[in-house]
Amino acid sequence: MTAMERTAEALQRRGFAVSCFETAAEAAQAIAGSISGQTVGFGGSVTLEQLGLYDLLARSNTVFWHWKAPGPETLARAAGAQVYLTSANAIAETGEIVNIDGTGNRLAAMLYGHERLVIVAGGNKLAPDLESAVFRARNIAAPKNARRLHRETPCALTDPPRCHDCRAQQRICRGLSVLMAPMGGVGCTQVVLIGQELGY
Repeated sequence: MTAMERTAEALQRRGFAVSCFETAAEAAQAIAGSISGQTVGFGGSVTLEQLGLYDLLARSNTVFWHWKAPGPETLARAAGAQVYLTSANAIAETGEIVNIDGTGNRLAAMLYGHERLVIVAGGNKLAPDLESAVFRARNIAAPKNARRLHRETPCALTDPPRCHDCRAQQRICRGLSVLMAPMGGVGCTQVVLIGQELGY
């Protein structure tokens, strides 16, 4: 059994809806084909950008993404959307979904208020267990995102990058969430696993 298969089974046991795809293109088409005529919010995500989902979904939906239209109004509209798309910083093969955030929009949106939450992750985001998933989020995903955002934090300036649990003003890891099961305040939580390396 592959890591993706183990993860999918564990997520399903925890109550998440799960879809698996070999390629990003297949996943993007499936996601876009399942959402029409709705308001859609996006969390900051290199994975979603790589899938080209904004352009695909904007054809038949009203989409709010602060990467395309920066500002608090876009964040607020995304938070109130019917459907919310984001990625994960790590997913444990035991079924827990781990995310780190600096602003809080992604974490908040994953916890409450949407008719549907779609979490998309490439195979590189998978970790053997919860401890490894948290380690990955803090020491792989967060430093890479800090570098992408040109933050002057120890994790971004260290080679190889790693978490220093710093107190820097520009730190992006201010909150950490672990979804152990779908949240009661979200209609349906779907996890889309892709057998390719995507995002950080």
